[in-house]
Amino acid sequence: MTGWARAISRGWVVTGAVPGPDVDEFADPAEVAAALANGRDSLLAVQHPHRTPQARAEGRTLTEALPEARRTLDRLLALDYRPVRDVVAAYSATGPDGTALGVLCLVDPAAVDAKVRHTEQVYPGIVAERAAMLAGLGRATSAAMLVPAGGGDELTRATAEAVAGREPDVRHRDRGGRVHRLWLLSEYGELLAAVRRQPLLVADGNHRVAAATAAGTGLLALVTAGPDLRVGAIHRALAGTGLGLGDLAAAWRRHGLTVREVDDPAPPAAPGMVTVAGGLEVDLPATAERPRIDHAVVEELLIREALGIDPEGPHVRAVPDGHDPGPGVDAVLRLAPVPLSDVLTVHEQGHTMPRKSTYFTPKPRAGLLIAALR
Repeated sequence: MTGWARAISRGWVVTGAVPGPDVDEFADPAEVAAALANGRDSLLAVQHPHRTPQARAEGRTLTEALPEARRTLDRLLALDYRPVRDVVAAYSATGPDGTALGVLCLVDPAAVDAKVRHTEQVYPGIVAERAAMLAGLGRATSAAMLVPAGGGDELTRATAEAVAGREPDVRHRDRGGRVHRLWLLSEYGELLAAVRRQPLLVADGNHRVAAATAAGTGLLALVTAGPDLRVGAIHRALAGTGLGLGDLAAAWRRHGLTVREVDDPAPPAAPGMVTVAGGLEVDLPATAERPRIDHAVVEELLIREALGIDPEGPHVRAVPDGHDPGPGVDAVLRLAPVPLSDVLTVHEQGHTMPRKSTYFTPKPRAGLLIAALR
């Protein structure tokens, strides 16, 4: 069966434990390098071959490290996976941060913009790196998460019916206590029809989607409507700036912002305020845009204008709530989660969210099902 959402013609499903940590848990290069320090084969080493101890010692670029990444992936597939053909997978993730039930399949990159809409702006450098990885490997080890733009009760119902009474082919519990289950399906016409029935929004993986488009490869995607998807917070960390809390407070006050010194402020529960771990609360000014997205205000006003720091540069890191901000951090600017209703309103207006402003959960576990892209 053909179409912009299609089955996985050739893939590999894990037979035991996924080799190595979840590749999607790491965003900071230093964090990746530290996790790869043991030198063992892992999917993380496949995705970041230029950050392995050997590659760093030899000064290899990503392009120079790609042949070793292909060899590493070949070894992992031979040891830890079994081949599958012409399947889609029903997928379930359940945990303390929500529930997702949906379909793992391939999406044609030509469908991006027409059928699959980006929800966030992207960093061009990250897109270029991931496009090179996809093109060089020819296989996808992790999936983007897409959600139906107009609600997906039909998809949820069809997926539940497809797996009713069946034991999963894969069951995995991750470090966060989420239970992931995967069912391989050889009869999938109705599920793919439900996937294609309406346009899809990128809930997680905007860079992955852009990379697949740039590389001209297929996109491995989990298409899900929940039934209990949640949007978590993504903060901003300042690193290597030499700025202390007093410097930040003074710079923001010079730009007319209301700043309060408080002992150990909690992360904001609702938009409109930023708290800085260690002792600051900052009220964000009103803007003409509706809805106002705090991340845009923080990056442009608090970081670029008041501090003179490029929010796309190496001194600013996006940090999902609960994640380690990495080494050399001067301050963490904590923001409230963006309400899902605001995300949908921005989409309806034909706009995109600021980069790294939404953190949908629960996410699919990378490495349970690997798909060939050629």
